[in-house]
Amino acid sequence: MDSDLAKLYDIETRRLNEQVRRNIDKFPEDVMFQLTPEEFKNLKSLFATSSSAWGSRRKVSLVFTEHGALQ
Repeated sequence: MDSDLAKLYDIETRRLNEQVRRNIDKFPEDVMFQLTPEEFKNLKSLFATSSSAWGSRRKVSLVFTEHGALQ
């Protein structure tokens, strides 16, 4: 997920997403996609995370394959 990848690269999630959107041609659908609101809701409930971990998110997460994370 974008937040995990941002932690790995020691940057803010919003900065990662900014760069991805500015270079969207480098991220085809087979390496990156955006969760639907329903998928995001299910993911939150699956992990039973606290609202402090997920509550601050205003946008649905981007998700990267292994190849997309390397880009």
